[in-house]
Amino acid sequence: FLGVGKTTLIQKVTQVLKSSGIPIDGFYTEEVREGGRRTGFDVVTLSGKRGPLSRVSSDSSASRREYRVGQYVVDLVSFEQLVLPMLRNVNHGSDAEKKICVIDEIGKMELFSQAFIQAVRQTLTGSGTVVLGTIPIPKGKPLDLVEEIRSRKDVKVFNVSNI
Repeated sequence: FLGVGKTTLIQKVTQVLKSSGIPIDGFYTEEVREGGRRTGFDVVTLSGKRGPLSRVSSDSSASRREYRVGQYVVDLVSFEQLVLPMLRNVNHGSDAEKKICVIDEIGKMELFSQAFIQAVRQTLTGSGTVVLGTIPIPKGKPLDLVEEIRSRKDVKVFNVSNI
């Protein structure tokens, strides 16, 4: 499901909403490339902050405290420092001001963070917030939060494919 343009779609929708004056906050993930090959992913907030989400690790003998997805080591501290304050801010807004929160993506790397899982649940139950998010298609072992989101009555899932 990589490379079908989910993030590009999110970015374009975000631009349209922003230019319409709709209050919007959130983050997206962006590929980091060096010399033509992908070396990791960054988190980019809609307010313009950026930090590493993951990087390729050359060391196959991972320490026990590392969070890994395939060849990538996840920088949980960086991810949480960028994303959690933004989500808390969205969640503490008054219900009177409807807000859109972009969460791209709710996937394996992001779900290493228990605090993120909690913040996403809170955002989804907050009446004043509409979430525009991306989730991976089911393959392999189901991701609990992803399946929980997919089966919610108040969630509409669109499948994105590169046609």
